[in-house]
Amino acid sequence: MTTRPSRTAAFDNRFTRPGPRTDAAQTKQGSTPRASYERYLALAKAKALAGDRVEAERYYQYAEHYHRLMHGTAA
Repeated sequence: MTTRPSRTAAFDNRFTRPGPRTDAAQTKQGSTPRASYERYLALAKAKALAGDRVEAERYYQYAEHYHRLMHGTAA
């Protein structure tokens, strides 16, 4: 008789990727919200030009987060 993994473990394993993303933009410690905003906006534009709409949207959402931090409208 074999034991089955719990439902939670099976669910978590479906969405994890092995290792870090190769194109992930790591936020530098001590960087300003403006620098992070500009970095993510540049990454979003690059992905959009490359035709990767999903990754572009992901980076646009990060940029929007830092934009809200800069202007004090973060939820």
